[in-house]
This record gives sequence, C-alpha cells and structure tokens, in this order.
Amino acid sequence: MYGDEATIRRILTELGDTWAVVGLSTNRSRAAYGVAQVLQRFGKRIVPVHPKAETVHGERGYASLAGIPFEVDVVDVFVNGELAGAVADEAVTKGARAVWFQLGVVDEAAFERTRAAGLDMVMDRCPAIEIPRLG
Repeated sequence: MYGDEATIRRILTELGDTWAVVGLSTNRSRAAYGVAQVLQRFGKRIVPVHPKAETVHGERGYASLAGIPFEVDVVDVFVNGELAGAVADEAVTKGARAVWFQLGVVDEAAFERTRAAGLDMVMDRCPAIEIPRLG
C-alpha cells in the first residue's frame, strides 16, 4: 500500500545511487548498519546521517541532512515513527528524489506531503529485502 512494485523498482534502479541513511551509526546491532552494507554491495553510495556524525562503512557521516554538502538522491529513514515525518520534510527541503521509511515506520501524513512535493516514497519496506528481488 505504501510502495507499489513500480515505485520500489524506480527508487532502487533509476533515481540515483547516493543514499542518505538517517540513523546510521557505528552500532553494528542496529538494522541501519546491515542495510547500509547491503546498499553498498549493490552499488549505492551511503551517507551516514546521525547526531554523532560518525564515519560508517568508510563513508563520512553528517549530523543532519542539511549538513551534507552535496546532492542526495534517496533518504532512507531509520528513526522512530514520531521523528520520521520531520525527516521526510527535511528530505524535500534537501532536494532528494525519494524517501524510504524502513519496516515498521509509517506516517501517512508525511507520505502525502512527500508525494505532493513530487518525491517518490515507500513506507514499511526494507531496501535490503527489495533490492535482491530485482534480479
């Protein structure tokens, strides 16, 4: 419901390879850490976004989306539901082409705002699950 197959395919194959991963830190036990590794394996450049601005998987981290000094294609959101909508709004301001809310993250109002701004969006899905399915 929050991401048809065509939208998922477009985000993963057509909209660009620079993915800001919001909530990504050096904590190996967090889902973001493993998902970012999968994205890298499939040719995506990951950009860690976390208040600690840590370098993760060899990529320099930034404290916020606004602090990234280059364009970002997709914003992959690993924050809790109460914070996710604000991140989606920041992605629109940043000029991203798509927003991806991870499994369990749903904010229908943010989905509507983001889509109305012209961005593709997927919610409650995981790119590390979806990308290998593309074949």
